[in-house]
Amino acid sequence: MPNRCLYTDSFCNFIDADPSAILGTLHENYHGETLTSTNEAWKGEINILQKVLLPWKDENAQIVFEYDIPRLGKRIDVVLLLRGLIFCLEFKGGQKDILQADVEQVMDYALDLKNFHLFSHDKTIVPILVPTLRDTSTTKFKASIYDDNVYNPLISGEDNLQGLILKVIEKSGIANTQNENWLISPYSPTPTIIEAARALYENHSVEEITRHEADKVSTDRTIQFILDVIDDSKLNGKKSICFVTGVPGAGKTLVGLEVAIKQTYRNGEKDKENGAVYLSGNGPLVAVITEALAPDNYKKSQDGKKLSESRREVSEFIQIIHRYRDNMLAKIKNPVENGVVEIDPEKAIKLEKTGYGEVEHVAIFDEAQRSWTHKRIANYLKRGGTYGNKLKVPNFPMSEAEFLIWSLDQREDWAVIVCLVGGGQEINTGEAGITEWINALNNRFHHWNVYISHELTAAEYAEGNVNALLAANSRVNYSKDLHLKVSLRSFRAEKLSAFVHSFLAFNDDARTLYTDVSNRNYPLVLTRDMNKARAWLRKKARGTEQTGILVTKVAARFKPLAVNILAQGDENAVHWFLEDKMDIRSSNYLEDAATEIQVQGLELDYACVLWDADMRCENGQWTFYKFNGKSKWIPENNVDTQKYMLNAYRVLLTRARQGIIICVPYGNGKLNSDGFPEDPTRLPEFYNGTYEYLKSLGLKEI
Repeated sequence: MPNRCLYTDSFCNFIDADPSAILGTLHENYHGETLTSTNEAWKGEINILQKVLLPWKDENAQIVFEYDIPRLGKRIDVVLLLRGLIFCLEFKGGQKDILQADVEQVMDYALDLKNFHLFSHDKTIVPILVPTLRDTSTTKFKASIYDDNVYNPLISGEDNLQGLILKVIEKSGIANTQNENWLISPYSPTPTIIEAARALYENHSVEEITRHEADKVSTDRTIQFILDVIDDSKLNGKKSICFVTGVPGAGKTLVGLEVAIKQTYRNGEKDKENGAVYLSGNGPLVAVITEALAPDNYKKSQDGKKLSESRREVSEFIQIIHRYRDNMLAKIKNPVENGVVEIDPEKAIKLEKTGYGEVEHVAIFDEAQRSWTHKRIANYLKRGGTYGNKLKVPNFPMSEAEFLIWSLDQREDWAVIVCLVGGGQEINTGEAGITEWINALNNRFHHWNVYISHELTAAEYAEGNVNALLAANSRVNYSKDLHLKVSLRSFRAEKLSAFVHSFLAFNDDARTLYTDVSNRNYPLVLTRDMNKARAWLRKKARGTEQTGILVTKVAARFKPLAVNILAQGDENAVHWFLEDKMDIRSSNYLEDAATEIQVQGLELDYACVLWDADMRCENGQWTFYKFNGKSKWIPENNVDTQKYMLNAYRVLLTRARQGIIICVPYGNGKLNSDGFPEDPTRLPEFYNGTYEYLKSLGLKEI
């Protein structure tokens, strides 16, 4: 079978070949049962192209049918490698009208080749949509304004396709050069978390759907290390905990999802005895991933299940952490006596292997740094929770991290916890960071084996004291495979997270790092006008690339800029992330802004970070304020709260895969008729310091 396609040959051989023989090759290399509609489409494409390509029959040119694009999980109908140009053809047989979705589809193909296909980086790529019955074609066209040699999509019916290709060749003036290894070019896709989750669910691996051909990406080694720990723990009856850390966008969530899926579906079938559960306190993330996977599960179904049943099946191994926690809380003696949490044998049945624990041997806790402190969970349980059975547990003695370890420790045989930890991403009051996990292991769970990276010296992780906290723990095992250094999210700017860290910390290297980000063709620009920000986003996004506005949850004065905050509720986040550009609930409409709570763990292609007066650069340092809901900003002096507010901007500034525009408003400096500020909540001095600081780092203003 040809590599990454169903058929390929020279123009000459293709034109002279029997159409039935070409069709036979397509069928032979196709996985699965060929539908009648697919068969007819191939026949039509072969007949059209054997005529269209005649003028170039004797040239050194190549035709490729059904070229695989792993990131999208789709195939390009036809690729033509001609005169150094790359033509991407998407056929719509029997169709005359142009649909926006079809134009976006062929544009996506071209952008994927440009961004992720090594031997296409320096080539001109020409996407052409072919509604076969259309009687006209594009007459005026020009290369893309983005200076990346990707044409805006061209459109032609079958009768005018030859002429359109000829015009492109005449206009481009490209020399007759083509890389003979184009078909097997290194391909390094960087999927969105939603695309990746879908691919993982289809039994791909993280390395297959991310930058697997880049040596410095270590997700595969990380996953294998964790699976080896699981196997060793099972074989030897151990309790083990692994901490997976990494820069924002490095693939921690993908690692967790693949471990959950591989452990749950060993040998292609569900392993009910040794399964894993993926747990997250991030409601929007769980809702978005579940809603993205459920239709795929439904489509694969052969037994007539309902979509609601598909959601439930997906939810078996992707769950909200609070419900898992509350299910264990329902088993304990209540009220807690003498500060000791114990199982109430009247509320739970002890099994031979499971003990009083849940059915899963392996629990993956995403964003484990967001687990609650003892104070927060104790207050929460004192008044009654909002999930599950709303238990009231007075005098609860544990932090959430300690209770989650205790929950897995109830198993009689073996257990593994995988903590996915983002550095400096605690964004809510009462989120404990990695420290609470380590303290719990040191103080109570001495029999648990600890696996962690020795590189955790940065201030984002327990204020840089991780190694000191673990120094006296004899069961600590260090491995470099548990720290992910390379961002997969920002494929154009692996230094983005480093820049954001330095910029927020006022480090001297921030300007140099910004230059490095810019030189990697990752636009990071500045504006003071939200209308300009919206225009920039709309200009940048092509195909189905996603845009959105981001603000912190503490932001308050966004209404004057015609920005609305996305309402709370997981369903709203699902619509914001998953609906297409035609739906006003979509992020692409640039009306509703999401907060760090709604976007942590997820991503956009291009984002606007709207900077409010909650965090201001004043005299070379950050100062923090909260709005009183009426008329003024109140200084925020609590050190922990300041940390959460700083981390909120860290999260927002690392959500975009391809580019960011930061909008620092002018504010309102006008005076009313009495000589007082027209809007004292938006004075220019609230914003000017931040703007000047960003300008000093070299950010280009638009």
